[in-house]
Amino acid sequence: MITLRTKATGAKFSYERTPDDRIRIKYGANRKITIAAEDYERLIETFRGQTVPLGTSRDNPPSGSVGKWLQQNVTKTAIASYIGPILVYEGQAVWIDDFTMRFLD
Repeated sequence: MITLRTKATGAKFSYERTPDDRIRIKYGANRKITIAAEDYERLIETFRGQTVPLGTSRDNPPSGSVGKWLQQNVTKTAIASYIGPILVYEGQAVWIDDFTMRFLD
């Protein structure tokens, strides 16, 4: 497991890649969520080359944000706070500020 921190609050969480390349995230008090490899790749392709808000709101992430896309296409659970640092760690994006990221080409 790789331990990272959320950008805004610095909360610790862990993630790992499963043998079939899914992303398994562990956060909070024993909470877990798994993201399909295909969904992660679709996210990267959707935002490739763009600068977008991370969108960590649990109930109203801004339109065009990573959080909104995840809630509409992957899970209603607000996981953008975790996906953002994973994207940066894996070299798919860079931080512009605490709330904005740029996906690399």
